[in-house]
Amino acid sequence: MSDTYENLSIDTPAEGVTRITLDRPERLNALTHGLVADLHNALSAVDADHDTRAVVLTGAGRGFCAGLDLTGFGGVPGTEDLGAPQRGMAVQQEIAELVHHMRDVRQPIIAAINGAAAGGGFALACASDIRYCAERAKFGTAFVRLGISGCDIGVSWMLPRLIGASRAWELMLTGRVIDAAEAERIGLVSAVVPDDDLMDTCLGVAAEIAANSPFGVWMTKEVMWSNLEIGSLRAGIDLENRTQIMSSLTEDSREAMASFLERRQVKWSNR
Repeated sequence: MSDTYENLSIDTPAEGVTRITLDRPERLNALTHGLVADLHNALSAVDADHDTRAVVLTGAGRGFCAGLDLTGFGGVPGTEDLGAPQRGMAVQQEIAELVHHMRDVRQPIIAAINGAAAGGGFALACASDIRYCAERAKFGTAFVRLGISGCDIGVSWMLPRLIGASRAWELMLTGRVIDAAEAERIGLVSAVVPDDDLMDTCLGVAAEIAANSPFGVWMTKEVMWSNLEIGSLRAGIDLENRTQIMSSLTEDSREAMASFLERRQVKWSNR
């Protein structure tokens, strides 16, 4: 995790916890090709780092992420000589692939939403596994107010599953902005905390996650996301059954049982 990035910063604020901070505060961390590419690279680095047990995603300054930088996103390298639809699709896919990438990272991602989360920033919040927000946070899907579809960057799939279809449709069709209190009331975030307490709250949750089995946490995240897509209760339980037996045969599972019986601290080896 020693790589340097132009548009974000990475640090380790606690043992086993990696913090990714979107770092374009002068633009409320709006998305450009550079920022999206940096975030893809950071997610790959985190996934490969077995010392990282949980991830906190946040924004520098007073915003989480204001969505696409309307002053210029930039192009995807290698598409300069293509037509406008082809160039646009390359940009669209590069951004939208962040949702898949966040889902595929084995460690849980906690969004510390410190300010405005709009458009693509709203999608990043939805794609996180857990969300906490500061009192000053604001949320908006925004897309429909820009003359395009409200269905973008996976939001039309994720948002109904987070808050229910009726509420999701209302937010996406109106494009209205909601505050932190409403976000908590409709279940978009786990809790609203005072602005100055947001990071400590998220780091506390990350520490609770990091105290658990690395493989158990990975399988919990993976199965929960898979079961949002699965076609039946039977298929969902079949997946759980197989994962549970596989997990129970790890060395860490035997160590956890022994530590419980011996009343001592568990020592995870990720084996």
